[in-house]
Amino acid sequence: MSENRQPDARTTALAAIEAFEKSGAWTDAYLAQAIRRNGLDSRSAALASRLTAGVLQNRTLLDFYVARFSSMPIERMERRVRCILRLGAYQICFLDRIPVRAAVDEAVKQTRDWAAAPRAAGMVNAILRAIAREKDRLPEPVGETAEETMALRYSHPLWLVRLLLQRLSMEETEAFLAADNEPAPLCAQVNTLKTDTETLRSTLEAEGVTVSSHPLLPDALLLERVGPLERLTAWKQGLFNIQDAAARMAVLAAELRPGMRVLDACAAPGGKSLAAAVAMKNEGRITACDIHPRKLAQVLPAAERLGVTCLETLEADGRNFNPDWENAFDRVLADVPCSGLGTIRKKPEIRYKDPGLMEGLPAVQSALLDNLCRYVRPGGVLLYATCTIRREENEAIVDRFLAEHTTFSSEAFALPEPIGPVEGGRMTFWPQRHGTDGFFVARLRRQA
Repeated sequence: MSENRQPDARTTALAAIEAFEKSGAWTDAYLAQAIRRNGLDSRSAALASRLTAGVLQNRTLLDFYVARFSSMPIERMERRVRCILRLGAYQICFLDRIPVRAAVDEAVKQTRDWAAAPRAAGMVNAILRAIAREKDRLPEPVGETAEETMALRYSHPLWLVRLLLQRLSMEETEAFLAADNEPAPLCAQVNTLKTDTETLRSTLEAEGVTVSSHPLLPDALLLERVGPLERLTAWKQGLFNIQDAAARMAVLAAELRPGMRVLDACAAPGGKSLAAAVAMKNEGRITACDIHPRKLAQVLPAAERLGVTCLETLEADGRNFNPDWENAFDRVLADVPCSGLGTIRKKPEIRYKDPGLMEGLPAVQSALLDNLCRYVRPGGVLLYATCTIRREENEAIVDRFLAEHTTFSSEAFALPEPIGPVEGGRMTFWPQRHGTDGFFVARLRRQA
């Protein structure tokens, strides 16, 4: 991109969107680096993030609108021009606070400055002005079937819509898709080693954060108007950590107590290990393992910030047997690698990944359970978790494991009201029902 213009929110977002189009780059990591590199203030950084997520969340629908006013098929356009059009159309159709003229003018400037064919600026101008004129009369996307219509309207692949319809009603499937396109709430888990919920609430409100109680967890708060976490005194003092409520529920399902020995086998970046330490009142021993050293390196600095001292980290592949760990742990947490379909609202690009890449995951998940179960002491608990909603990665894995490991059985667990007892020993969390990530938890007890 041109070096003659100071990067702003729109140019930063455009670069992130194009990076994903070009190489499948994860936009959250790309944006974090670009925001620092471009020196964006907190307001511009928030806009860049909103623009990037909004385009990815609505890409198919935006392409539908662009196609209505373009004589050139969108797939034949230069990639950068395609990204500029999507970015401009998103601002016009979804962001009322951005003047239409500003969105169009900036898109035209971007095309002139950065497209390989700067004469495409005229086409961009005409298409976006036509969308703006028809903003309140844009056609409803309609496919040949109801599922195709939902895929188009909510910019999800048809295979994912069909997968959801195998588990949910038409109404709930649509609610799931709609929830995926909404910003995920920022959930703060109170570090009860250092503070309590009401004290943290007061501290955050004094720093300008909008705070509300979490409807499912007593020691959690929902935050708005946060800005960079690093600016908050409460964050720097380790009074809270960020973790989705469903992931916190998985730790609660393990029923951890002070003095236990716990293995978190797929730990990075450490959210469950840290929540486990808080639940255990920092008494006992937690071994946090992962196969990815760069992600694992984030765990101990986070532990230091929270005042957690009972945690150690170790690079290890959970599929490889460690004889020193056999029958050694009261609890083994296995939040295994998965397709991540429950986290699309946080990582919208997941919906565009090749579904064929999911097919090998059940073999990896089963191999992990087959090995990790050997580390559970008699009478101990193995907790299986994923952040997906696919039966093949959830219920089917647990059913196979129990059929082949008869010393283990499903065990009921209790969660805070309004969820309460989970009698079957396994539960799926849904964004449209619980306001959490899509998440699966199963508690498996080894015979004493």
